Amino acid sequence: MIPGGDVLTVGVLLAAFGACALAVQSLAIRYGTITSSSAEALVVVLAVNVLVLVPAAFLFGSPAETLTRDAVAAFAAAGLVGTMVGRAFHYEGIKRIGSSRAEPIKASQPLHASLVAVVVLGEVVTTGHLVSMVAIVAGIAVITYEHGRTDGGSGAGYVGLAFPLAAAFFFGIEPTLAKIGFGEGTAALTGLAVKTVSAGAAFLAYLWWTRGLPDLRTVDRRELPWLVAAGVANTLFLVGYYGALELEPVSLVVPLVQSSPLVVILLSVLFVSDDLELVTWRLAAGALVAVAGAVGVTLFG
Repeated sequence: MIPGGDVLTVGVLLAAFGACALAVQSLAIRYGTITSSSAEALVVVLAVNVLVLVPAAFLFGSPAETLTRDAVAAFAAAGLVGTMVGRAFHYEGIKRIGSSRAEPIKASQPLHASLVAVVVLGEVVTTGHLVSMVAIVAGIAVITYEHGRTDGGSGAGYVGLAFPLAAAFFFGIEPTLAKIGFGEGTAALTGLAVKTVSAGAAFLAYLWWTRGLPDLRTVDRRELPWLVAAGVANTLFLVGYYGALELEPVSLVVPLVQSSPLVVILLSVLFVSDDLELVTWRLAAGALVAVAGAVGVTLFG
């Protein structure tokens, strides 16, 4: 067992902060996409990311001096894979099945992230890691069963489960790309600035090419503040997440960040109406098992 002092490092605390911010973002997206589309939500969140992170990168660092060609490529790829594609799937999943179900399913990210980190970065996955990952999969299986049961047995809701699973896959690739960028000596804020700008530009180009740019003036005025709040929460999450990745290995940071489902369920029980988030004891148990697996990966890191 690892002594407590070795577990509560700055990197671990930053990852835990990121998990809480991630949970707040998920609930804000749920309230902000009742009538708005997930694409509109992503545009607003990306805009907040860029407006905060780009000035911060220049204010607290020197991007021109620390960025290399390989670092730009790595962080730009992280933006396309995680910030654009991963978030698009995640937000659509929240809109379709709710944050209390989408978040735990997305918690399978460590399975993908650890595998990629082993292959690309040479990180070691121990027996404890593997057992914890099995717990994550078991928890997701319970959530899947419960979602199908509460969906009335129609089977239509199972399509929605594919979105957070796809998000987990793409989010699982992102941290390894970020570690490659950090290996070039790039600071976290600079990497985040490159990541968000590349994702924002690519997503706007995609929308313009396929269906036209969204008109945010048509977004429900009751939902727009929730989308802005989601952007602020996501920005805080990114600062905590990338700050942790700068200090700790992928196989340690990613599972701890995925403890966010417990925070989501707690906030859902306390503040969210049942018509948006139906939280059952089976759902809570499945999320607990999945998060226990994530914490286990952290402790064995």
